[in-house]
Amino acid sequence: MGLLRKRGPEGTRYKMREQLFSIGDDFWIENDAGEKTFKVDGKALRLRDTFVLEGRGGEELYTIQEKKLTVRDTMEIERDGQTVAKIKKALVTPLRDRYSIEIEGGSDLEAKGNIVDHEYELKRSGDKVAHVSKRWFRLRDTYGIEIAPGADDALILACTVAIEQMSRR
Repeated sequence: MGLLRKRGPEGTRYKMREQLFSIGDDFWIENDAGEKTFKVDGKALRLRDTFVLEGRGGEELYTIQEKKLTVRDTMEIERDGQTVAKIKKALVTPLRDRYSIEIEGGSDLEAKGNIVDHEYELKRSGDKVAHVSKRWFRLRDTYGIEIAPGADDALILACTVAIEQMSRR
Protein backbone atom coordinates (compact mmCIF):
# COMPACT_ATOMS: atom_id res chain seq x y z
CA MET A 1 0.00 0.00 0.00
CA GLY A 2 2.97 2.38 -0.11
CA LEU A 3 1.42 4.58 -2.77
CA LEU A 4 3.58 7.58 -1.87
CA ARG A 5 6.76 5.54 -1.42
CA LYS A 6 8.52 7.20 -4.37
CA ARG A 7 8.54 10.52 -2.49
CA GLY A 8 10.12 9.18 0.68
CA PRO A 9 8.51 7.87 3.89
CA GLU A 10 4.99 6.52 3.71
CA GLY A 11 2.18 8.88 4.49
CA THR A 12 -0.56 8.54 7.06
CA ARG A 13 -3.45 6.31 6.05
CA TYR A 14 -7.11 6.74 6.92
CA LYS A 15 -10.21 4.68 6.26
CA MET A 16 -13.69 5.97 5.35
CA ARG A 17 -16.93 4.13 4.74
CA GLU A 18 -19.03 5.54 1.93
CA GLN A 19 -22.44 4.17 2.93
CA LEU A 20 -22.45 6.33 6.07
CA PHE A 21 -21.83 9.47 4.06
CA SER A 22 -25.01 11.54 4.12
CA ILE A 23 -26.46 14.70 5.60
CA GLY A 24 -27.68 14.11 9.13
CA ASP A 25 -25.33 11.18 9.70
CA ASP A 26 -22.20 11.25 11.79
CA PHE A 27 -19.30 8.93 11.04
CA TRP A 28 -15.71 8.39 12.10
CA ILE A 29 -12.59 8.45 9.97
CA GLU A 30 -10.19 5.82 11.29
CA ASN A 31 -6.42 5.60 10.95
CA ASP A 32 -4.79 2.44 9.57
CA ALA A 33 -4.63 1.00 13.12
CA GLY A 34 -8.44 1.20 13.34
CA GLU A 35 -8.44 4.09 15.85
CA LYS A 36 -11.17 6.70 15.51
CA THR A 37 -9.22 9.84 14.58
CA PHE A 38 -11.67 12.38 13.10
CA LYS A 39 -15.45 12.64 13.31
CA VAL A 40 -17.59 14.01 10.48
CA ASP A 41 -20.85 15.51 11.70
CA GLY A 42 -23.42 15.83 8.91
CA LYS A 43 -25.61 18.77 9.92
CA ALA A 44 -29.26 18.06 9.16
CA LEU A 45 -32.04 20.60 8.67
CA ARG A 46 -29.87 23.12 6.87
CA LEU A 47 -30.59 24.82 3.55
CA ARG A 48 -27.22 23.74 2.16
CA ASP A 49 -25.03 20.69 2.62
CA THR A 50 -22.96 21.19 5.78
CA PHE A 51 -20.46 18.93 7.51
CA VAL A 52 -18.20 19.61 10.48
CA LEU A 53 -14.85 17.82 10.80
CA GLU A 54 -14.03 17.33 14.46
CA GLY A 55 -10.94 16.04 16.22
CA ARG A 56 -10.99 12.96 18.44
CA GLY A 57 -11.86 15.11 21.47
CA GLY A 58 -14.84 16.79 19.76
CA GLU A 59 -13.07 20.06 18.90
CA GLU A 60 -14.32 21.62 15.66
CA LEU A 61 -11.52 21.73 13.10
CA TYR A 62 -13.24 22.63 9.82
CA THR A 63 -16.75 23.38 8.56
CA ILE A 64 -17.51 22.20 5.03
CA GLN A 65 -20.43 23.96 3.33
CA GLU A 66 -22.06 23.94 -0.07
CA LYS A 67 -22.21 27.35 -1.76
CA LYS A 68 -25.47 28.14 -3.50
CA LEU A 69 -25.99 30.32 -6.56
CA THR A 70 -22.67 29.55 -8.25
CA VAL A 71 -22.03 28.61 -11.88
CA ARG A 72 -20.02 25.52 -10.89
CA ASP A 73 -20.61 23.22 -7.94
CA THR A 74 -18.65 24.79 -5.09
CA MET A 75 -18.01 23.95 -1.46
CA GLU A 76 -16.05 26.03 1.03
CA ILE A 77 -14.02 24.87 3.99
CA GLU A 78 -13.91 27.25 6.92
CA ARG A 79 -11.91 27.37 10.13
CA ASP A 80 -12.99 29.74 12.91
CA GLY A 81 -15.36 31.50 10.49
CA GLN A 82 -12.65 32.18 7.88
CA THR A 83 -12.61 30.49 4.47
CA VAL A 84 -9.44 28.41 4.09
CA ALA A 85 -10.30 26.51 0.90
CA LYS A 86 -12.77 26.49 -2.01
CA ILE A 87 -13.43 23.33 -3.98
CA LYS A 88 -14.85 23.71 -7.49
CA LYS A 89 -15.83 21.04 -9.97
CA ALA A 90 -14.32 21.48 -13.43
CA LEU A 91 -16.83 22.52 -16.09
CA VAL A 92 -15.53 20.19 -18.79
CA THR A 93 -13.97 16.85 -17.93
CA PRO A 94 -13.72 14.70 -21.07
CA LEU A 95 -12.01 11.62 -19.62
CA ARG A 96 -11.56 12.05 -15.87
CA ASP A 97 -13.24 13.84 -13.00
CA ARG A 98 -11.37 16.96 -11.92
CA TYR A 99 -11.73 19.43 -9.05
CA SER A 100 -9.72 22.54 -8.27
CA ILE A 101 -9.00 23.38 -4.63
CA GLU A 102 -8.07 27.00 -3.97
CA ILE A 103 -6.16 27.28 -0.69
CA GLU A 104 -6.25 30.72 0.95
CA GLY A 105 -2.67 31.89 1.58
CA GLY A 106 -1.16 28.68 0.21
CA SER A 107 -0.52 26.61 -2.88
CA ASP A 108 -3.64 25.33 -4.63
CA LEU A 109 -4.45 21.65 -5.10
CA GLU A 110 -6.05 19.66 -7.89
CA ALA A 111 -8.02 16.42 -7.51
CA LYS A 112 -8.01 14.23 -10.60
CA GLY A 113 -9.05 10.68 -11.37
CA ASN A 114 -12.15 8.56 -11.02
CA ILE A 115 -13.88 10.36 -8.15
CA VAL A 116 -17.09 8.29 -8.23
CA ASP A 117 -15.13 5.03 -7.85
CA HIS A 118 -12.84 6.51 -5.17
CA GLU A 119 -9.66 6.26 -7.25
CA TYR A 120 -8.05 9.68 -7.45
CA GLU A 121 -5.12 11.83 -6.36
CA LEU A 122 -4.72 15.29 -4.89
CA LYS A 123 -1.69 17.11 -6.25
CA ARG A 124 0.04 20.41 -5.54
CA SER A 125 2.24 21.71 -8.37
CA GLY A 126 2.46 18.20 -9.81
CA ASP A 127 3.48 16.58 -6.48
CA LYS A 128 1.16 13.99 -4.98
CA VAL A 129 -0.23 15.15 -1.63
CA ALA A 130 -2.85 12.42 -1.16
CA HIS A 131 -4.15 9.30 -2.82
CA VAL A 132 -7.70 7.99 -2.43
CA SER A 133 -8.26 4.33 -3.28
CA LYS A 134 -10.95 1.73 -2.84
CA ARG A 135 -8.54 -1.07 -3.82
CA TRP A 136 -6.87 -1.20 -0.40
CA PHE A 137 -9.81 -2.84 1.34
CA ARG A 138 -11.77 -6.00 0.77
CA LEU A 139 -14.66 -4.49 2.72
CA ARG A 140 -17.47 -3.24 0.53
CA ASP A 141 -18.13 0.52 0.59
CA THR A 142 -14.79 1.27 2.26
CA TYR A 143 -11.93 3.28 0.83
CA GLY A 144 -8.63 4.66 2.03
CA ILE A 145 -6.87 8.00 1.96
CA GLU A 146 -3.10 8.16 2.19
CA ILE A 147 -1.71 11.61 2.95
CA ALA A 148 1.91 12.57 2.34
CA PRO A 149 4.11 13.51 5.30
CA GLY A 150 4.01 17.22 6.14
CA ALA A 151 0.52 17.82 4.75
CA ASP A 152 -2.35 19.10 6.91
CA ASP A 153 -4.21 15.81 7.36
CA ALA A 154 -7.40 17.44 8.68
CA LEU A 155 -7.57 19.87 5.74
CA ILE A 156 -6.94 17.12 3.18
CA LEU A 157 -9.66 14.97 4.80
CA ALA A 158 -12.05 17.97 4.77
CA CYS A 159 -11.32 18.39 1.05
CA THR A 160 -12.02 14.69 0.51
CA VAL A 161 -15.37 14.95 2.34
CA ALA A 162 -16.31 17.94 0.13
CA ILE A 163 -15.30 16.16 -3.08
CA GLU A 164 -17.19 13.02 -2.07
CA GLN A 165 -20.35 15.05 -1.39
CA MET A 166 -20.04 17.01 -4.65
CA SER A 167 -19.56 13.80 -6.67
CA ARG A 168 -22.92 12.48 -5.43
CA ARG A 169 -24.94 15.27 -7.11
